[in-house]
Amino acid sequence: MSPTSRRTALLAVPAAILLALVPSSASAYPNPGSVTGSIVVHDPTMIRTSSGQYLLYATGGGIGNRASSDRVSFSGGADAFSVRPSWWRTYSSVPEAWAPDISFHGGQYLMYYSVSSFGSQNSAIGLATSPSGRPGNWTDQGIVYTSSPSNDYNAIDPNLFVDDDGKWWLSFGSWWTGIKMVQIDPATGKQLSSDTARYSLAARPTGTKAVEAPYLVERNGYYYLFASYDTCCAGTSSTYKVKVGRATRVTGPYYDRNGVAMMNNGGTPVLESHGRYIGPGGQSVMHDADGDLIVYHYYDGQGNGAPKLGINLLNWSSGWPVAQ
Repeated sequence: MSPTSRRTALLAVPAAILLALVPSSASAYPNPGSVTGSIVVHDPTMIRTSSGQYLLYATGGGIGNRASSDRVSFSGGADAFSVRPSWWRTYSSVPEAWAPDISFHGGQYLMYYSVSSFGSQNSAIGLATSPSGRPGNWTDQGIVYTSSPSNDYNAIDPNLFVDDDGKWWLSFGSWWTGIKMVQIDPATGKQLSSDTARYSLAARPTGTKAVEAPYLVERNGYYYLFASYDTCCAGTSSTYKVKVGRATRVTGPYYDRNGVAMMNNGGTPVLESHGRYIGPGGQSVMHDADGDLIVYHYYDGQGNGAPKLGINLLNWSSGWPVAQ
């Protein structure tokens, strides 16, 4: 079963929220749905608990937290870790964690995350578990995967995907030779010892190497790979955008809507800059009562380029995800 199907919501979403997610302009891309409160975030990942509360975690500190009861009003909370694991300092002098990925499997919450510094391949992916998913209730399980300057990949931006056969896969990657994937042992949450292959899913072999932040979902017999392309983290100068490709096998090959391989700079656009909403990316996808949501950050052209939370529904009727 895929992560999105395991994240099925238990409560109906109020009609007012659905109206808030309707695009407010006739541009090629929809504006984000209306959200309020503590919405300055980067690389958000979100899940809905059995009690109906939305828990969101994002890049920064000991993994920053936000919470909401209605998917519109978000309040800030304590970090996931009240004390940051000591091993983080090997990979970051700050130290802080980036790009978390939250899911629920086997009766517990899992959060993969990365520790690194900007532009460095001295990076590590870590794993934490929690019975509730709430801040201060996470137990760090240590390092899952690493990279160094001698590697041609970068071990950041993890995403866990569980297929219909119950196999666990972790995709990750940023720049260099692009997006990678390894198989994970469900018993440990770490790499499966009987399969140490590292699969390549997406790359930009010519020109800029800028592809990162993979996220996988399964729909109607296809595996869809979302990724962020171009330049992040530059405020109103950011050129980030979200693209997608699909495959008939989880390990690929992935192709965009025009048949271009994602290993050869392919990717069908899902979200790009428009108006005040600059550089959307750092995306995750979750399933809710009213459908699939793409959850991401953008840089606010009317807010000094601050990174803010974006949420849109996805329409799959064409066989490809279209943001609404």
